[in-house]
Amino acid sequence: MEISQFKAEFFKALAHPLRIRILDALRAGEVGVNDLCSRLAVEQSTLSQQLAVLRNRSIVVARKNGSSVFYSVQDPAIFRLLDAAKEIFNNHLVDVKDLLAQLEVS
Repeated sequence: MEISQFKAEFFKALAHPLRIRILDALRAGEVGVNDLCSRLAVEQSTLSQQLAVLRNRSIVVARKNGSSVFYSVQDPAIFRLLDAAKEIFNNHLVDVKDLLAQLEVS
């Protein structure tokens, strides 16, 4: 697989609001599925679907303990990536606010 294809598939795995929320919920460390469901206020089937996408791209890993499944982020660098994206979006919002302010003045 070409590196650009790999990158595209990786970013596709991040391209869902619930997946981003899942990753943010895992910032502090490993979390069980039931806890994730209540923290994110989603059905377990919905959560499982999105976790499967993240797991298939090796973004999260699962650990079973009895009947419970716990998830964690495989590489903490993902948080730096999400933080960089947030910074870019915030910068863009500042630019949009400035543009709107200029339009209001005109």
